[in-house]
Amino acid sequence: MVPKLDKLNLGCGGEYLEGYVNLDYNSEYKIDVKHDLNQFPYPFPDNHFDEIYCSHILEHVVDLFKVMDELVRISKDKTIIHIRVPHFSNPNGYNDLTHVRFFGWFTFSQMIKGYYNRKFQFRIIEQRFNFLARQHSILNKLLSWIFNVGSKHYYERFFSWIFPVAEIELKLEVNK
Repeated sequence: MVPKLDKLNLGCGGEYLEGYVNLDYNSEYKIDVKHDLNQFPYPFPDNHFDEIYCSHILEHVVDLFKVMDELVRISKDKTIIHIRVPHFSNPNGYNDLTHVRFFGWFTFSQMIKGYYNRKFQFRIIEQRFNFLARQHSILNKLLSWIFNVGSKHYYERFFSWIFPVAEIELKLEVNK
């Protein structure tokens, strides 16, 4: 049975969010729906969610394109998909053997532009680098401000291995 809430916490792990449908494959966590994100379709009807939160889950899925298709399918028009993924320069990301991929600043814009022989039905409404973990908020804010105002291409090409980024955080708006 699908809970009636209109917000989804996809791959919630240990981050159970009140007011959201919390989905994960691991029933050792507190969850509302148990489902493997590599199994399609997802157990939700079309046009169901107004908001989807994906924190550090997309790097674990086998077929990112199918997952993004499913997210668009279960989203209403104008749904916000809030994503947090590891940047390719994050040295801690390589310790997790369940990571299938890493992300760069231009990953999602390339999906929108059709670099992969198809275009996805969303647009980027916010995007930022987060340099350090949340517990280092002052230093994170300083480094994030410095590199979020400059050229992302220049940063990724010349500085990403000197000043590695922890994650990319972005919000997509679904356009149906």
